[in-house]
Amino acid sequence: MHLKHLSLQNFRNYKRTSFNFSENTTLVVGPNTAGKSNLIEAIFFMARGGSFRIDKDEQLVKFGEEVARIKGKLGDKDLEVLIAKEGVGGRITPFKKYLVNGVNKRKVDFVGNFFAVLFAPNDLEIIVGSPGERRGFINNILIQTDRDYRLAMTFYEKGLRMRNALLHRAQETGARSEKEFAYWDNLLIVQGQKITKKREEFIDYLRISRKEILNFEIFYDKSIISKDRLLQYKDAEVGAGVTLVGPHRDDLIIRIYPNKINANESESVDIRYFGSRGQQRLAVLQLKILELAYVEKTTGERPVLLLDDIFSELDEKHISLVLDQTLQRLGYGGQAIITTTHREFVGKELLKDLNVIELKK
Repeated sequence: MHLKHLSLQNFRNYKRTSFNFSENTTLVVGPNTAGKSNLIEAIFFMARGGSFRIDKDEQLVKFGEEVARIKGKLGDKDLEVLIAKEGVGGRITPFKKYLVNGVNKRKVDFVGNFFAVLFAPNDLEIIVGSPGERRGFINNILIQTDRDYRLAMTFYEKGLRMRNALLHRAQETGARSEKEFAYWDNLLIVQGQKITKKREEFIDYLRISRKEILNFEIFYDKSIISKDRLLQYKDAEVGAGVTLVGPHRDDLIIRIYPNKINANESESVDIRYFGSRGQQRLAVLQLKILELAYVEKTTGERPVLLLDDIFSELDEKHISLVLDQTLQRLGYGGQAIITTTHREFVGKELLKDLNVIELKK
């Protein structure tokens, strides 16, 4: 699967722009604020069906405009996304439209036509950030690769919003209607257990896979949702005004061996608190390599690798490691799109074989 062409209209800082990409590796070079990350964001949007940088997608529409458009050409597939602000076409709320070869699709059916693995500077947050960052890492992979997971997440997130609204009302009024809660409790239990099962399978894959860069143990700290658990936290939930159990409370724990990076001769420790910054970066790279392999294994397609301006935060040794390990994993037939502020970060030998796009400030 190769992204051949991308056109953007009123997306972020782009008024109307088009890009052509090599089937192998394309290097996008430009100063800060030139729109490199915006370009990567648009590409990833076609894979994930949403932004990896913001929650409200209507913020992607260029200031002063009403509708943004992303169009990508992949072999015999044309993918298109329209993002409209509030009030466009008489609609009260913002909306998005997804099209495959000109045919309207639901988001759940649009996602899965294109696969991408993103490696960005803030990916370090997967290791050192909040549990939400680690859940986001899992979601970005499973939402792309598993339609049943996409559906379960859609139903679960809607049910969670409705149930939290009921809890907020119960908190304010002091009265709780068990009849109203019964429906949403059941929905969250059914869909939440599907999500948990899918996450367990993925984390088992990470756990048993060979780790050549950094050896670590990974554990699924799951928040089980069931009738008994909801009953157990019933009073506490009214006090908090939110649902306290379920996969929206899940976390990952990654543990390393402090004395030797690739040996398990000592007791493991949580990498968030006891890993060096170098080990934490290596853990991110290892996770991304496993992600590349998982997407290809489950979909039969080699995903497009997106490396967004990660070299500015790495030394020469780690830059070489990232390029060698990630591009080697793609091998023949894989595509990579790399952004950087300085082309010399990539190295002269690799530059000979790259298609280069220059962005101006």
